[in-house]
Amino acid sequence: MIRVLLADDEQLMRGGLRMMLGTQPDMTVAGEASDGAEAVRLAASLRPDVVLMDVRMPIKDGVAATAEITASGLPTRVLVLTTFELDEYVFAAVRAGASGFLLKRSPPETLIDGVRTVAAGEGLLGPSVTRRLLGEFARVSPPPPGDDVRRRLDRLTAREHEVLLHLARGLSNAEIALRVHAAEATVKTHVKRILAKLGLRDRIQAVVFAYDHGLVRPAGDTRTDPG
Repeated sequence: MIRVLLADDEQLMRGGLRMMLGTQPDMTVAGEASDGAEAVRLAASLRPDVVLMDVRMPIKDGVAATAEITASGLPTRVLVLTTFELDEYVFAAVRAGASGFLLKRSPPETLIDGVRTVAAGEGLLGPSVTRRLLGEFARVSPPPPGDDVRRRLDRLTAREHEVLLHLARGLSNAEIALRVHAAEATVKTHVKRILAKLGLRDRIQAVVFAYDHGLVRPAGDTRTDPG
């Protein structure tokens, strides 16, 4: 059973989400928070699998709440829901450790599938959001990887490093499989091993890691040599 914490300052929104998730046999609403600070407290006490997190909330906004929850070491994952498809929210939420980002106007089936995806340990960004995120990274000049990053990268096999670079460009497992001439299931295994070796939660954080450390050139499709 997937236990979900709802964090939104609008009671009607929380009520709608509760009704929608309540129709699913594999989901239950563990609690509700009306502000970011309450979301942090309830995440610590209830330990839900997923927090559906609004961005604009009083006392503490959703980005700050997400950062606290993900930094706490809890297994809880955060799926950010917002009305506003604005670059700064996408970028800030991912930087804060969100495992997914969807718009509130998304169809119910998309939101439900999103909860399942994030609960399963996968990252989730809509295609338009992914393009905006990669565009934001393209405007940042990352420093070269330090010794700690190099040691972590040295744990990867040559194929895993190749998969990481494709993953960083926003490709799906199916798209990566075509690029590396492997089965999709094999690529999925590579991704799991990459995340484990680098100490990352999900593929979205792998994208952040790759761009932060200059593994992918910001303006193009040419890899750099981190070692």
